Amino acid sequence: MSGNNGGPWGSGGSNKGGGNRDDDRRPAGPNDGPQIPEIDDLMRKGQEQLKVLMGGRGGRNGGGRPGGGGGDGGPGITKGMVGLGAIAAVGLYLFSSFYTVKPEEQGVELLLGEYFRTTDNGPHFAWWPFVTVDVIPVTTERTEDIGVATNSRSQTGLMLTTDANIVDIDFQVVWNINNPANYLFNVADARLTVQAVSESVMREIIAASNLAPILNRDREAIAIDAQERIQATLNEYEAGISIVRVNLLKADPPAEVIDSFRQVQAAEQERDRLERTADAYANRELARARGESAQTLEEAEGYRAQVVNEALGEASRFSAVLEEYSQAPDVIRKRLYLETMERVLGDVDKMILDPSLTGSDGAGGVVPYLPLNELTRSNGGN
Repeated sequence: MSGNNGGPWGSGGSNKGGGNRDDDRRPAGPNDGPQIPEIDDLMRKGQEQLKVLMGGRGGRNGGGRPGGGGGDGGPGITKGMVGLGAIAAVGLYLFSSFYTVKPEEQGVELLLGEYFRTTDNGPHFAWWPFVTVDVIPVTTERTEDIGVATNSRSQTGLMLTTDANIVDIDFQVVWNINNPANYLFNVADARLTVQAVSESVMREIIAASNLAPILNRDREAIAIDAQERIQATLNEYEAGISIVRVNLLKADPPAEVIDSFRQVQAAEQERDRLERTADAYANRELARARGESAQTLEEAEGYRAQVVNEALGEASRFSAVLEEYSQAPDVIRKRLYLETMERVLGDVDKMILDPSLTGSDGAGGVVPYLPLNELTRSNGGN
């Protein structure tokens, strides 16, 4: 068989016997088959097709090469193409100059790299590239954890109290942006600034407090105080940052001594319990003693009043008797005698002996004996 159309470019020869294939790619001579297309021809064809797609006209002249010169068959750029390009350029510029700010954001415009103005939510126009814009989310809450176990600085939470104790503090600072211009230009790293200021303020607060209140009742007060101090320091820096809240997550003794500390706490609680029991007993006994004292005073006061009143009564009675005695001495004297004898002999056993009933020899018909006391008991029993 003759070698016809054997190569990839349509050249003759089958290159039998493992000969050199460079012969198949050599330029064709006048007596050879179809010629290999030149690279320049391929590039001209591609340019012509591109110009046709963009609105121009392409033609072929003579042996299939693109026509040269400014004839009707040559490619060209029309006024429509220029207008479309200008409109596209203006649209692209306007698109690059318009920007939109969301409700939770604020825009900071920079004129040639310097602060120009701050814009709120809505569409805005900036003459790019002279004016550039940084859109900052201002309402997004950012959180900094200080002293927690995940922090690379594991010793951050260990702080010294005023009574020379060590406490492990873990707290969280939540913040957002209230002035985006200050936030961009006044602090190099906002997160590191918030962390450093928060840690410094917390150490200052803990250094002025005793250990027991920190562990028990003053956590909320410490968090509020820390928030106010951190905000005041950031305001001095003009950092454009607002502290939303401070959360005190943990306040414990160091892990190395926490067991011993718990034993001390238990002993202190037992001491407090015993003190409260002793105080209750003391209060009870003191109240009882005070009651008895008041009762004794009242009884003494009553007795004093009784004696005084009795003395006054006796004095009044004596004065009345004296007045009556001055008017009738014999009667009053006899009455006093009888009343005295009645008072003296009232509780004494009495017998009456009448000597007149007996004879001179001592014998008589009537027994001179009258048991008045027996008669009195009999009358009392009836």
